[in-house]
Amino acid sequence: MRAILISGLPGAGKTTVARLLAARYPRSAHIEGDLVGERFIVNGRVLPGGSPASEADAQLLLRRRIMCQMADRYAEAGFVPVLDDVVVSPPVLDVYLDRLRTRPFAFVQLIPALAVIERRDAGRDKHVFEMWKHLDTELRTAMPRTGLWLDTTHLTAQQTVDRIQADLDTALIAS
Repeated sequence: MRAILISGLPGAGKTTVARLLAARYPRSAHIEGDLVGERFIVNGRVLPGGSPASEADAQLLLRRRIMCQMADRYAEAGFVPVLDDVVVSPPVLDVYLDRLRTRPFAFVQLIPALAVIERRDAGRDKHVFEMWKHLDTELRTAMPRTGLWLDTTHLTAQQTVDRIQADLDTALIAS
């Protein structure tokens, strides 16, 4: 059983793509980072970038640890876990490499043009582009080009999933 992590900036399409990709497997689970991080905590939640920063960081780590545990349990039960999260720095990727036991592990980074993300954000309920656009520079300069990096600027969500499935073996970063 393999685990697949779909990453990208907020608005890059990772949740939509992860959901569509999971739907293509006969047994699968979509583990949505925002759902785990924002909906599970009822009281005391500190959003990424919030204050105090130490608590925001601790909750992000907790979210990722829980996501890895969920993915491993689903994989043990015969489901393909498809996770989505914002992974724009090596230490965040290391959390998944260290905590996620399911192998092989495929990592896909969605990298549409920043203007596309801005347009998508304008059409969403929650507008986060201005808060998180700086992550594009971090992603493109700090992250190693490991896994499958897809410029989805001119791809639909379905076309993106087609490309991921066609190139999934090149997305493997741990076996």
